[in-house]
Amino acid sequence: MKSAYELAMERLEKKAPTVSLTDVQKAEIAEIDSTFKARMAERELFLKGEIAKAQQAGNSEELASLQKQLVQEIRRLQEECEEKKAKLRASLGG
Repeated sequence: MKSAYELAMERLEKKAPTVSLTDVQKAEIAEIDSTFKARMAERELFLKGEIAKAQQAGNSEELASLQKQLVQEIRRLQEECEEKKAKLRASLGG
């Protein structure tokens, strides 16, 4: 007798079959990840430097603005990365 987990996994497999990726395709996805991690690190370093300057100057308004910008830019880059990977997967699967 199959467990509820096994039955659920079978139903999921029928609805959305697993796509196995080749080494080349995995490398392309890894390249996208690497590129976006580098871009995120670059923005984070720059903005954290600006945040430190705002802290030293005692400018709390600019500090809050820069912190908000940092969060938004990291989120935007993460979303852009996931979109690129999704497009790549879609082009490979279809």
